[in-house]
Amino acid sequence: MGGLAPVMDLTAKDFASDQEVRGCPGCGGYAILKALQRTMPEFDVAKENFVFVSGIGCAARFLYYMSTYGFHTIHGRAPAFATGIKRANPALDVWVIMGDGDGLSIGDNHSLHVLRRNVDMQLLLFNNEIYGLAKGQYSPTSRRGTRSPSMPTGSVESPVSACAFALGAGARFVARSVDTLQRHLPEMFQRAHGHRGASFIEIMQNCVIYNDRAFADSTDKAVAAENQIHVEHGKKLVYGKDGNGGLRIAPGHYELEPVMIGENGATLLDIVVHDETDKSLANPSWRSRRPTFPWPWV
Repeated sequence: MGGLAPVMDLTAKDFASDQEVRGCPGCGGYAILKALQRTMPEFDVAKENFVFVSGIGCAARFLYYMSTYGFHTIHGRAPAFATGIKRANPALDVWVIMGDGDGLSIGDNHSLHVLRRNVDMQLLLFNNEIYGLAKGQYSPTSRRGTRSPSMPTGSVESPVSACAFALGAGARFVARSVDTLQRHLPEMFQRAHGHRGASFIEIMQNCVIYNDRAFADSTDKAVAAENQIHVEHGKKLVYGKDGNGGLRIAPGHYELEPVMIGENGATLLDIVVHDETDKSLANPSWRSRRPTFPWPWV
């Protein structure tokens, strides 16, 4: 069995390969790539021990831009390959890169089994709510009404919630971030890497060609404070520019609901304190969707 290589002082440049990044100009993948390359030296792991595994799609090219070992595999099967790699050499630091179609359509069963088995690896799911490489077909996460070459009249299906799927599969670590949150995203990479077992991060990624500004109603600076909630363990679920929005348990129901503090009898005491170990809180918060709820970044 292979062992760990010695750790040397590394920088972000040490994890950048000599390959030209060939994403569309303005693609959110650039920001995700840079965020991870900046974070990698902090893991205190020799780059010879990192392995990136991907399937098919725009996200799958990610590993070409990382100066590490990597396997570009087949559509949806990256988690299965990654499991084999980790079982063969548990000392390796394995990262799985998936798109929403790659990981939640043809590959959903493989993603499920990695999570339920709690295999020690990091799974990053880039979610642009569209099939980019397939020229804009609607994907499992596309919202109702999404028009695409494969659904010109608009999707009539309910979208899959990636985080709700991961929690339902038994994942112990589930997080969500977005390509533009360049402080939050590295923090999630660090926490996922520090978790022993399967770590799942959904990263909302803008596709400038086929689904541009899909997340603008939550990420634009003008509306971000009112439409995002940054979830932290031990802190109240408050949001808004003035911190006057919050989530409470709806009276008579064990369901989260958004309220304005000071209105309709809602007080700060009613606002839920987030407990990242309480799955009963995690499920409804992940299922919450805009525009009714602020989007949670955890």
